[in-house]
Amino acid sequence: MTEPEPGRADQAAPSPTDTAMRAGPKEWIGLAVVTAASMLIAMDNTVLFLSLPHITADLDASAPQMLWIQDIYGFLVAGLLITMGTVGDRIGRKRLLMVGAAVFGAASLMAAYSTSAEMLILARGILGIAGAALVPTILGIIGSLFVDPKQRTRAIAVLMICFTAGGALGPLVGGVLLEHFWWGAVFIVAVPVMVLVLLITPLLLAGHEDTQPGKLDLPSVGLSLVSILPITYGFKELASYGPSWLVLISIVAGAAFTVLFARRQFRLETPLLDLRLFSNRSFSVSLGALLLGQFAIGGMLFLLPQFFQLVLGETPLQAGLWLLPGTVVFAAVAMIAPTIAAKVPRDWLLAGTLALAAVGYIQLALVGPDADHWQLVAAMIAMFAGMAPLVLLVTDLAVASAPPERAGAAAAMSSTSTEFGIALGVAALGSVLTAVYTRVLGPVPAGVSDTQAAAAGESLARATNVAGQLPEPAGAQLLSVARDAFVTGFNVVGIISATVAIGAAIAVKLLLRNVAKPADAPAEAPAEHSESQNEDSRT
Repeated sequence: MTEPEPGRADQAAPSPTDTAMRAGPKEWIGLAVVTAASMLIAMDNTVLFLSLPHITADLDASAPQMLWIQDIYGFLVAGLLITMGTVGDRIGRKRLLMVGAAVFGAASLMAAYSTSAEMLILARGILGIAGAALVPTILGIIGSLFVDPKQRTRAIAVLMICFTAGGALGPLVGGVLLEHFWWGAVFIVAVPVMVLVLLITPLLLAGHEDTQPGKLDLPSVGLSLVSILPITYGFKELASYGPSWLVLISIVAGAAFTVLFARRQFRLETPLLDLRLFSNRSFSVSLGALLLGQFAIGGMLFLLPQFFQLVLGETPLQAGLWLLPGTVVFAAVAMIAPTIAAKVPRDWLLAGTLALAAVGYIQLALVGPDADHWQLVAAMIAMFAGMAPLVLLVTDLAVASAPPERAGAAAAMSSTSTEFGIALGVAALGSVLTAVYTRVLGPVPAGVSDTQAAAAGESLARATNVAGQLPEPAGAQLLSVARDAFVTGFNVVGIISATVAIGAAIAVKLLLRNVAKPADAPAEAPAEHSESQNEDSRT
C-alpha cells in the first residue's frame, strides 16, 4: 500500500481563506530581516574555518582545543534547538529573535577579544546558545509569515540561498579581514548586522507575534540536553581516543535519557517535541538522510580550508576564493530544487543527491599533497550540488508538517538534524584526521627538539608554526612530512564520508520506495496529521 506523500495536491484544495492570506510586501521585507540574521550565522561559521590557523598560532591552541573552538557552537545549537523552538512558540518568535540577536552580538565581541583558547571556547559556547535561539525562530517566523504553500516554499528557498550566500561571503570577507586585521575582526562583523536586526525587527514583524498557550516543560528541557550532549561527547571521544568505559557510559546514558524524553513527550498535552510528526515515514526518513548527509559534509567543510591554506600554501583570501565555486553551485541548485522536486519521485531525488555528494567525497579521498586546485573545486561542486536539494526539501517539509502554532518546534527538528550532523561530522571526522595524522607522521628531521616535535605531532597548523622557527632545510623537511600525514588523514575522511553518503542513499531508496510520487508541493503537511492536530485543539 502506497503511503501518501506530503505535498500531494490531491490532499486538500486551496480555500478562499488561503488565497486571502497570501503574503504581501511587508512579509517579504520581514523575510529580508530574518535572512540577514541567517546570513550572519552562516558567515560566522565559514569565517572561523579560515581563521583557525591564525587562532592556533596566536592563542597556542592544541588540536583538541581547535576542535572545541569549532564544534562547541554546533553541539550547543543542536542540544538547544528543540527547546528554543518551543520557547519561541510560547513567548513569541519576534521576542526570541531579538534576544538571540542581542546575545549573539555581545558574544561576538567576547570572542573577538579572547585572550586564551579557553575564553574563546566559552564565547563560542554562548554564540551556540544564541544561535539556537535564532535558527528555529527564523524558520518559525517564515512559517507564520507565509501561509500559502507555494509562497512558503519560495521563501524557504530564498532563505537557504541567502544562508548559502553568507557561507560564500564568509571566506571572502574573512580573507580580506585576515589580510589586514587580526583574527578577532572576523567576529566583529556580526555586531552591526545584529544591531540592524534589533532596530528594524519590531517595525517589520509587528502583528506576527504568534504564541501557543501553555508553559514550558522544564524537565523536558533538561532531558533534551542530557540526551543529545552525552551522545555527541561519546562519539567525539570515540573518534579521538578509541573505545573506553567513558565513551560507553556516555552513549548509553544519552540513549537512556532519550527514551525517557520520548516517553514524557507522549504523556504531555503540550510536548516540547511533537513526536507524532515522526509517524510520517517520509518526514522521519528525510530527517535521517539530512542528518547523515550533514555529518558527511561537516568534516570536509572543516578540513578543506585547512587543505588550501596549510597544504597548498594559499593565503586566507585566496583560500576563500577557491571555496567560492562550491557555495555558488549550492545556491544555484537550491533555486531550481523546487522545480526538480515537483517532477522527480522523492526516493530517487534524495538518494540521487546523496550519491552525487558521494562522488565528490571519493574525489577528495584520492587527492595528494600536490593536488590540483581544480580537482578540489570539482569535488566541492559535486558535494554542494548533492546537498542543496536535500537541505531545502527536508527543511520545507519540516516547517509544513506542523500547524502554525508549532512551526518553531517543527523547524527545530530540521535545524537540529543540520546542526547536529555538521557538529558531529566536525568532531568525529576531525578527530579521525587528527588520530591518523599522529599515527602516520614520519620521523622529524635532525635538529628538532622534543618539545617542538611534540607540538608538530598534534596538528599540521602547529607543525607549520614550528617549521617557521627552524633553519633550512629542517623546516622544509618537517613541513613536508607533516603535510603528507595530514593528506593521508584527509583521504581517510573522504572514504568515510563517501561510505556514509552511499549508505544513506541506499537506505533512503529502500525506505521511501512506496513514497515515490512527484512532490508537487514538497512542503505540504499530511492531511491526516492536520486533522489530528485540529482534533487535539478541540479537546
